[in-house]
Amino acid sequence: MTVAIIPARGGSKRLLRKNILPILGKPLIEFPISAAIKCGLFTSVIVSTEDDEIAQIARSAGSQVIMRPPELCDDRSTVVQVCSHVLNSLATIDQIPEYFCCIYATAIFLTADDLRESFDLLNQKPEADFVMGVSEFNFQPVQALEQEKGYLALKWAEYKGVQSQFQPKLVASNGTLYWARSSFFFDIKSFYGKRLKGYNIPQFRAVDIDTEQDFKMAEILARHLLI
Repeated sequence: MTVAIIPARGGSKRLLRKNILPILGKPLIEFPISAAIKCGLFTSVIVSTEDDEIAQIARSAGSQVIMRPPELCDDRSTVVQVCSHVLNSLATIDQIPEYFCCIYATAIFLTADDLRESFDLLNQKPEADFVMGVSEFNFQPVQALEQEKGYLALKWAEYKGVQSQFQPKLVASNGTLYWARSSFFFDIKSFYGKRLKGYNIPQFRAVDIDTEQDFKMAEILARHLLI
């Protein structure tokens, strides 16, 4: 059994109602729901929310809904807590999945192929317990500067003058997806397990929508990527 979990809180602060803002005439959350259904991997696609309007939109798009309690609805609630709540809810009806994928509601450029290919990484040798969507940095992190007594100083001075091709190749979680074997997730309550792989997604498809500017950029990209 494999399930998709899409966290979709209604009370976003920086960009109000961001999970259901219209993109190409459809509520934003419909895009990751559609990709999850289309990929054919999931026994269930489940949206976790406290919001009745989001719940109605999610059901209309073909997903199930698990309503979350008030304590998982504030700004400090984590994705790990939300996924744990969904899995514990499934456990009460003896439906704990072997695998689950946490898909961000704002991952509108995530495709069915992304979901299938990232899932395959779990069982490709060497096997993994976790897979997350990652992207490269726009600027090499080892070139970072930090404030020090009113001036800027290199954070990692050992890389001063080192050409970029000889700097470490670093990536970061890009706010699109996390795969996990449920048993290992329950053990460590994190997606950062020892056997973690990254599924690379180009930066232009990993738009993290938190602000009005992010949303306007997503609207522009959507006209090229989703039509």
